[in-house]
Amino acid sequence: MKVAVVGATGLVGSKMIQLLAARNFPVTEFLPIASSKSVGKEIYFKQKKYQVISIEDGVAAKPHIAIFSAGGNISLAWAPKFAANGTVVIDNSSAWRMDATKKLIVPEINASILTKEDKIIANPNCSTIQMVMALYPLHKKYTIKRVVVSTYQSVTGTGKNAVDQLFNERKGIDGEMAYKYKIDLNVIPQIDVFLENGYTKEEMKMVNETCKILQDNSIKVTATTVRIPVVGGHSESVNIEFANEYNLAEVIDILANTKGIVVQQNDATQLYPMPLNAHEKDEVFVGRIRRDESQSKTLNMWIVSDNLRKGAATNAIQIAEYLVNNHLLF
Repeated sequence: MKVAVVGATGLVGSKMIQLLAARNFPVTEFLPIASSKSVGKEIYFKQKKYQVISIEDGVAAKPHIAIFSAGGNISLAWAPKFAANGTVVIDNSSAWRMDATKKLIVPEINASILTKEDKIIANPNCSTIQMVMALYPLHKKYTIKRVVVSTYQSVTGTGKNAVDQLFNERKGIDGEMAYKYKIDLNVIPQIDVFLENGYTKEEMKMVNETCKILQDNSIKVTATTVRIPVVGGHSESVNIEFANEYNLAEVIDILANTKGIVVQQNDATQLYPMPLNAHEKDEVFVGRIRRDESQSKTLNMWIVSDNLRKGAATNAIQIAEYLVNNHLLF
């Protein structure tokens, strides 16, 4: 099993390498790939030292799987070249997510639609993944009509330069700015670029990807995405209107019995999900589950997950595991 990680020196790429080892993915040959400025650098995988190679050399090596986390432009240019060589590409960028010919996969929800013919598989947006994990079992039971979501997203979603900006500001150090504004002791109500409709690209990703993953274009989604000075993970306030009436205790039971979800709900002890506690965990944590008293058949809940793990690296590796376990590679 020859496995390549494209973008191996980035935050998500590094997490992918860590999790390939931790989850004992059956790697017999490992190929770390990064930009030309990183070629020759040494990184560790399972206590063994590897030299970073160029993407051209990566294509020539014909890996069985290439997990991409190197940005949309790199994916658009290079994923087809890997695929043409027989490699299955699992791509973490937005490049292929809304391509009608590519599948957008959260393994717990829709991995069963994958076939041997799928050579480029899209990994959803981090904020979408954690939300649909909680939406999916409820949609099956009650049918979702509308979702209103506000996100509170970690600086790790932007990358190492944003993490550096946050901690530089806390230390009073002038450094490179990942954001237009200061992030420490601040909240920035913009993630990605603005579109003509006044929403950001990140917000529209949540709208479009949710419908594609749940395979239901009738679901109405509206989103506001916000960057906050946190490192541990993304948080979301989600308001869900159902077509059918629900029982609150049953909702909690459904979520608690959904693989990959942990319900943290106890008002008496002030138990609820927080990014500090989700950091370095693979689960999606759900709490503050309560009826919306302003409107019938409507629910509020709070969803937290580590965006570098289930929101990116873990989900991608789970896709790879599904391919291996279901003999879809060879």
